[in-house]
Amino acid sequence: MSRGWLTGFFLFAFFTGAAQAQLAFVEGTDFQAISPPVRTSDPDRVVVTEIFWYGCPHCFRFEPYAERLAASLPEGAVFEQVPSVLNSRWTEHARAYYAFRTMGVLEQTHKAFFDAIHLKRQRLNSLDAIAAFVAGQGLDEAAFREHYFSFPVETQIRRNMQKEKRYGHRGVPAVVVNGKYLVSASLAGSNERMVEIIRFLVARELAG
Repeated sequence: MSRGWLTGFFLFAFFTGAAQAQLAFVEGTDFQAISPPVRTSDPDRVVVTEIFWYGCPHCFRFEPYAERLAASLPEGAVFEQVPSVLNSRWTEHARAYYAFRTMGVLEQTHKAFFDAIHLKRQRLNSLDAIAAFVAGQGLDEAAFREHYFSFPVETQIRRNMQKEKRYGHRGVPAVVVNGKYLVSASLAGSNERMVEIIRFLVARELAG
């Protein structure tokens, strides 16, 4: 079986599923339009942006859905995660996310950090507590502390603040499709339906 045939099959399945759902999803009821649209990180592709907070139990439960969605997006679409700073108390975790990323250890720490909070019930809500978690992962605690308040991390935090104001969301998890549409669990009703709406909007954006 050729790779090209497989790619065509999955694209067909993706678009067919989205088309079948089209009549079920209504702007203003199942998702919201963002006006004006917000510029995305990749203007050449359809960007799916999940906004989350590590301390949010709903985000923790949505994470497996986000992973499957990211792995199944068709060519021309890309998935990204953005830690929310909607609440000032969430900034510690947003800094940690970007410090992990600038250190090049995000893949190692992302799920472990979620699990430490929600499965192991660790209170990772301060720099010292998070630094202790980092050390427990066998990583350089001093390097983490340096990155935590670094200029690149500060820049990302400021960008998030600006973008989240323009998105207009009030909670997490929330997903923005191509800077134009906001999808939330409160509107969708369930994680499964949230993903279906995202797929529908991605298909619509790819179709132009």
